[in-house]
Amino acid sequence: MQKNYFSLETSEPSKFTRIIQVIFGIACIGIAVFWMIFNIGPAKENGTSWFTIIFLAGFGAYEIYAGFGKSAKFIETSPERIRLKKNSLLPVIEIKPDEIEKIESFPLSIIFFSRAGSKISFRLGTTYPEFIETIKTEITDFAMVNNIPLEVMKEEI
Repeated sequence: MQKNYFSLETSEPSKFTRIIQVIFGIACIGIAVFWMIFNIGPAKENGTSWFTIIFLAGFGAYEIYAGFGKSAKFIETSPERIRLKKNSLLPVIEIKPDEIEKIESFPLSIIFFSRAGSKISFRLGTTYPEFIETIKTEITDFAMVNNIPLEVMKEEI
């Protein structure tokens, strides 16, 4: 088993798009700082100006974060670990084989049960059905290499 990376994004942004995201993010933060410095008097009287400043700063920070490629959702498998990024804002989850009690594979999701009693659910979605079987095959290989019980479940409605 080798290291495999599967992007779960609908499209991979070009370098130009990512540069524009960073520039736009810096501009949003700059406008938020400008509003905070030069409109501080009206902001004290009217609390809604603070919502605008916080929104612009937060959106600008997200644009910079996305422009540097940190928001891409993915799954990466290797014999030593599985790395998941299932949400664009949350950090990467790293799962080592000795932490996994068992794995349940559903048609559109995979659930990792840890020895500590928690579980991590990873939804595959229906955007790229051709990747679903490949990812499930990689998870199956990971389970076999590391002697982790794997149950293939069927969802009934």
